Amino acid sequence: MSLQLPKRAAAGAVLGISALALGGCSSETKEEWERFAMPDPASAQGEQILGLWQGAWIAALVTGVIVWALIFWAIFKYRRRSDDEIPVQTRYNLPLEIFYTIAPIIMVIVFFAHTVEVQNYVLDEDSVSPVENTLEITGQQWSWTFNYGVGEMDRSADDDLNDDLFPYDSYVYTAGTGGVIPTLVLPVDVTTRFNLHSPDVIHDFGVPAFLMKMDVIPGRVNHYAITPTTEGTYAGKCYELCGVYHSRMLFNVKVVSQEEYDAYVAGLVDEFEAEGRTPGAPALGGENASTQAGLESGEESEEGAE
Repeated sequence: MSLQLPKRAAAGAVLGISALALGGCSSETKEEWERFAMPDPASAQGEQILGLWQGAWIAALVTGVIVWALIFWAIFKYRRRSDDEIPVQTRYNLPLEIFYTIAPIIMVIVFFAHTVEVQNYVLDEDSVSPVENTLEITGQQWSWTFNYGVGEMDRSADDDLNDDLFPYDSYVYTAGTGGVIPTLVLPVDVTTRFNLHSPDVIHDFGVPAFLMKMDVIPGRVNHYAITPTTEGTYAGKCYELCGVYHSRMLFNVKVVSQEEYDAYVAGLVDEFEAEGRTPGAPALGGENASTQAGLESGEESEEGAE
């Protein structure tokens, strides 16, 4: 009886503290706990990544609870009950040793299998819906350039990423500077492919709300697709330490309706024409870039960017 009372008191205290802590949380905080601090996904691909993240945390927590329970059970079960007593000394336990050798291997295999499954899903650009829009994204020291295609998209142009063919015949673009954070505009519920270019060093293009990011590597064109599911404004940034002004590599993402997106691109075309410029090849150098893959001199690179 005397042993049961402390146990019940401890259990009651734990439940009371837990109820008090959860009761003081807002609905937003509770959702963060449910997502294990992962951002609320605003893309179809992000939903899959969130599921993998939650599953990994749940498995880790269950494993932790079992391990801690076994530790405290062994401490209690085989404790010394008097000063002159020596607990039973066990040199080995073959079934237990086999279990704690095989169990981690099984866990790693399961984690690996689920990770590969989700990775294949999010990197399959047609997994949610066929790619209907393609943007050429350039990360340069120290900002981003977003190239929007004008006219009809020819997706076959992306079959060979090493040639000079692009999905659209002409492009308009917006570019950030040291004092201007650029905004990337995307249509909602439309799968958009990002072709990632860098003329200088390795950057990393990512939007926390989409739960995806990818390295932007000079000399090659990495790519992935995103299907935004919620209209709104989100923050993006470079996830790779790319130099002294890495902190400037910020951008905003605005997810709008298809009609608003079309109007935005048409507005960029009007701006180009008003400034006496003609939509042409995508800008792959950027205002502050001094070199560009495939060009012989920095002077030509800057001309191409402008």
